[in-house]
Amino acid sequence: MSMSEAVTPPTVSVENVSRWYGNVVAVNDISFALGPGITGLLGPNGAGKSTLLNMLSGLLKPSNGQALVMGEPAWRNPSVYKRLGLVPEREAVYDFLTGQDFVRLSARLHDLPDVDAASLRALEAVELTDAKDRKSGGYSKGMKQRLKIAASIVHQPSILLLDEPFNGADPRQRLRMMDMLRRMAREGATILFSSHILEEVERLAENVLVIVAGRLAASGDFHAIRRLMTDRPHAVMLRSSDNRGLAAALVGEPAIFGLDLAEEGLTVRTSDLLAFASIAPRLAQKAGVTLFELSPTDESLESVFSYLVQR
Repeated sequence: MSMSEAVTPPTVSVENVSRWYGNVVAVNDISFALGPGITGLLGPNGAGKSTLLNMLSGLLKPSNGQALVMGEPAWRNPSVYKRLGLVPEREAVYDFLTGQDFVRLSARLHDLPDVDAASLRALEAVELTDAKDRKSGGYSKGMKQRLKIAASIVHQPSILLLDEPFNGADPRQRLRMMDMLRRMAREGATILFSSHILEEVERLAENVLVIVAGRLAASGDFHAIRRLMTDRPHAVMLRSSDNRGLAAALVGEPAIFGLDLAEEGLTVRTSDLLAFASIAPRLAQKAGVTLFELSPTDESLESVFSYLVQR
């Protein structure tokens, strides 16, 4: 293999990682590797998302396996801390400090040469400059969330781990934070964030990791994950010039499990989406029906997540 074809090593990875508390297994033999870009971490409450993020950030020791940052174990390894930032889910701010003092504290911990300039830059990135001299105890929940993000990016990390970063943020703030994360990813950062808001993950993440009961249920692009669900029929919405006539033309096709005719269109359940997308236009043409729309209705992240959690 030539140098130009060499595979870029992952920036964060876990190798057969488990973590248990007494008899309770929080994370069970999980492995994955991530490079630059944005990955969403999904799972029900108690699935092990926060435990996984804490192991990757070096705050928690794996009971088994390794959590690696740039190829090095994260646990008790200060050399990796300058490369990553962590935004915890809990409201971890000091109410008696002003916003700028809180971010300055993080800058000093990272031994930055100009703590004032670094803290102002981070506060500006999260739109808290106007509130920088107010004590954080008077901040709203969304403002405290943004303050945690500012403290986590003050040293301009190449790896950012965020646990429910959009909690408490209003719609405008969420859009601004998404833009910031996208910009960091374009500049080469590796971003892993957990969220219970599936629509936000779908809009922001390039890939997803789904954790269920401490195990990795699926990983990758959620559209690709959906295509691999061969045991679950696909639902497709069709709109045409004659939905009833189209339904009659489709009846009896072996790839079709069911038809549902409604005012808004015709819903078809099929075992083979690609085959159906190929035959539907031909059958419509043969029946003298004009096909206006053919679109899958269960290709969303919500559909994929529900399937993985409930199966």
